Amino acid sequence: MQTELTPEDKSKDEFFERLANLSEEMVAKHGKDFSMGALVLAARWIAENRVGQLKTN
Repeated sequence: MQTELTPEDKSKDEFFERLANLSEEMVAKHGKDFSMGALVLAARWIAENRVGQLKTN
């Protein structure tokens, strides 16, 4: 029995698809090391509540 996805699940699936496409593009242009580093850095910013904050020196 297959259940229908909720709107939230559909939204999450769309973000995963976009993230997969972006990841593939980054790997193609800059390699795996850059891509993994960028994604880890993004995860760190999320964990530290720094998303959207502009850093200036």
